[in-house]
Amino acid sequence: MGYLHVYTGNGKGKTTCCVGLAVRAAGAGERVAFLQFDKGFEGKNEHYHERSILRSLPNVDLHFFGMERMMPDGKFRFANVPEDFEQAKAGLEEAKRIIREGKHFLVVCDEAITCVQTKLYTEDDLMGLVRDFRANPTCDLVLSGRGALPGLIEAADLVSDVTLIKHYFYQGVEARKGIEF
Repeated sequence: MGYLHVYTGNGKGKTTCCVGLAVRAAGAGERVAFLQFDKGFEGKNEHYHERSILRSLPNVDLHFFGMERMMPDGKFRFANVPEDFEQAKAGLEEAKRIIREGKHFLVVCDEAITCVQTKLYTEDDLMGLVRDFRANPTCDLVLSGRGALPGLIEAADLVSDVTLIKHYFYQGVEARKGIEF
């Protein structure tokens, strides 16, 4: 039987938890599906450096969904465009397909919770993934992101709330390569 893990909260470290768990499972010889939501950009100036190490692990399958949010002028695009919605729902469908397939020990859906908060899909859409998982729990399922709603917390077997107590960002330190991305 698989378990549902939720990593939520306003603190830094949710994706880091997901990456660490994926590396641990892969290190144990298990097959991992690692999906990132609203983090689809891949290319010359890729922003998510954890992908470099994950790509090097032979039993980790990577799936990225989302559109570029860093604009050419260096600013972040907060507003959603139609493709953002399409990508988020495609990510949910891919996660469901992977779970139904039953070939992975661990399925990580990084930032899947955040997509509810940013209205890329509804809470019911996310809970549909949970329902599909519960119908056939052949793996452990990990969901991460800010703002886990009570229904998801109730449905989960493990919940960690990453609490922000202090962050150097508020002292003007910008995100640092290798630490925040």
